[in-house]
Amino acid sequence: MEAAPVEAAPAMPKGKKRIGIMTSGGDAPGMNGAVRAVVRTTIAMGCESYGIYEGYEGLVQGGDMIKQMFWEDVRGWLSEGGTLIGTARCMSFMQRPGRLQAAKNMITRGIDALIICGGDGSLTGADKFRDEWPSLVAELVERKELTAEQVEPFKHLNIVGLVGSIDNDMSSTDATIGCYSSLQRICQAVDFIDATAFSHQRAFVIEVMGRHCGWLALMAGVSTGADFVFLPEKPPAENWEEDMCKIIKKHRELGKRKTIVIVAEGAHDMELQKISPTKVKDLLSKKLGLDTRITTLGHVQRGGTACAYDRMLSTLQGVEAVKAVLDAKPDTPSPIIAIIENKIVRKPLLEAVKLTHEVADAIGAKDFARAMGLRDAEFAEYHAAYMITTQTDNSKTLLPPEKRMRVGIIHVGAPAGGMNATTRAAVAYCLSRGHTPVALHNGFPGLCRHHDDEPVGSVREVQWLDAENWASKGGSEIGTNRGLPSEDIEKTAWCFEHYRIDALFLVGGFEAFKSLSELRKARRDFDAFKIPMVILPATVSNNVPGTEYSIGSDTCLNALIDYCDAIKQSASASRRRVFVVETQGGASGYVATIAGLSIGALAVYIPEEGISLKMLAADIEHLKRSFAKDKGQTRAGKIILRNEKASKTYTTEIIANMIREESGGRFESRFAVPGHVQQGGTPSPMDRVRAVRFGVKSLQHLETYVGKSKDEIAADPMSASVIGIRGAKVKFSPMERIEKEETDWKDRRPKDEFWMELKDTVDTLSGRPRADQWPWAEK
Repeated sequence: MEAAPVEAAPAMPKGKKRIGIMTSGGDAPGMNGAVRAVVRTTIAMGCESYGIYEGYEGLVQGGDMIKQMFWEDVRGWLSEGGTLIGTARCMSFMQRPGRLQAAKNMITRGIDALIICGGDGSLTGADKFRDEWPSLVAELVERKELTAEQVEPFKHLNIVGLVGSIDNDMSSTDATIGCYSSLQRICQAVDFIDATAFSHQRAFVIEVMGRHCGWLALMAGVSTGADFVFLPEKPPAENWEEDMCKIIKKHRELGKRKTIVIVAEGAHDMELQKISPTKVKDLLSKKLGLDTRITTLGHVQRGGTACAYDRMLSTLQGVEAVKAVLDAKPDTPSPIIAIIENKIVRKPLLEAVKLTHEVADAIGAKDFARAMGLRDAEFAEYHAAYMITTQTDNSKTLLPPEKRMRVGIIHVGAPAGGMNATTRAAVAYCLSRGHTPVALHNGFPGLCRHHDDEPVGSVREVQWLDAENWASKGGSEIGTNRGLPSEDIEKTAWCFEHYRIDALFLVGGFEAFKSLSELRKARRDFDAFKIPMVILPATVSNNVPGTEYSIGSDTCLNALIDYCDAIKQSASASRRRVFVVETQGGASGYVATIAGLSIGALAVYIPEEGISLKMLAADIEHLKRSFAKDKGQTRAGKIILRNEKASKTYTTEIIANMIREESGGRFESRFAVPGHVQQGGTPSPMDRVRAVRFGVKSLQHLETYVGKSKDEIAADPMSASVIGIRGAKVKFSPMERIEKEETDWKDRRPKDEFWMELKDTVDTLSGRPRADQWPWAEK
């Protein structure tokens, strides 16, 4: 019997939409951040937002499982793990009758666009739904469940995909929402296991997730300095048992006390025979006589709150997804929102899914070269870097004696997470090629003052075992110093000549950048500096010109976000409390802005914008209105972030006192200064893996100058360069150009800071009024 037509919601005004957001497939840390960003951006754009609970099941069931979402509904979601709108397997949606019911539910609620956060299966289902949409709508009219007038405004369905997957198994994007949080769980576990393995001289075999994708296993191997990794895309050679045992035996002979082997759950040999953790354990126990244990991490990898990167990624991709919906025309192919290096981009959904499936097909066909080729270039680079930094047989990679260099490695500036990891990678690369890595301890002052100290000077050749366990260590094992070479340029040049430094690898922040600038300019007077030199930016402030990312900034953000989460919990417990938190960053507001994006700060004060009395007054009014709307909601604590140099007058404490004074007793205000907590601690996995990749690339760049004369080197602008991420690429930039065109020397930061455009996003998602919306603004 045909159903009578039901009431349907009226269409939205032209240019406006009702946008549904759902999470589907396996949960991933960061999904809640994506939902929050979609809901708030949708509302900020004058549209309506609907949460679809329990994934496709909610779409089919309808009713209370599709709810309109309001601004306050997603408060505090950034710091929550899992997905608060739920996810479930839905067999009915796989059948046409289920999709027909889903279409009816959407039209009756007036929803004409859908943003799905999930894996490749969820996104494939969504695109199929879009393809069938016209025929589903026609069938609903034919069956008289809806009228032709009711469906007229809903002839087209827009779909946008956000990739939520801890495996990072989607092609066309460098990172999926949740993958770096999962990697963080793995690295924490391995770091803890590392300590007991070292104590007892044990071996541990650790199984991680990844059926067709070895990203987690590979990155965990790079991050922790594992002895061997097993990946589905790149199975070991036919005699892998001998190879593995040979490498581990050599490591032990060199003095290593512990052994870590990481196995992806989908690991297999060249004949697709499964390589299980048990098989690896038996080999290590029986063939090498090692006391070996197995640890399977399981769902620990999936749980917990999102790390800083996943909060930022999910937020920026959620914002971009709403923009993609509003930009879409009826014939626009469904996109996924991807990230390439540091740039948020849109990629065709079907193409990304197709490439993802082709990886599994290539593995099944034993075409492993194709499987690796289908992964992004970054994956192959990381694999090559891992192999270089763990191999012990360097007979195939050694350069002839005349092409070998003595490479000076120096840390300059404040410590930053990942400095040691990049130094370890540089040392391992040097040794694999026959170069001599020379650590210049305690920066340029250490070099000049203590190079000939007895019994040990500050200029020391580094052996493999010296640096082997540096992968996960914070701080700087070779010491760092803010002193510049100009403090004693003659002695610096003498030391370079005396210790035969043929190339220089600098790791550090703005002081390292300035040091390289001084050395480059001093080539006029000193031949000792006519050598290839490269700086790898490493600073929590991320203020080095020539790059959008500095090693250490991610570690800093994670420390700051953990700190703010704890404070926000305290503020929420007492409900009516605001915390003003002071961040580091020097004259660059990067840390404050990205942390504000990642914790949902109510306001962020940065040096680039300064602080005015009118700005503070507007923010206090906004606070008053925000607290006035509170009707007993949870997660009611508020945080304001202030960069340490945002204003000389309005200090963190003064702002907190002003808020308290103006509150009229309706809410409280406190201030907090995390200080050097932001610099210390264990480096984040992102800082570790990028440190390794950039470290190896830097040494490869230095090698290109082997055999050139000093004058040829000095004449080449790229012989003094900075490595960095710029947009969607990793590239080397000549120091001379960066110094002249891109550097704000007075404020020690780049002239054009890429992240400044994100400040509007922070303000939009917090509901903070813009200057033209202040009560006293001229209309």
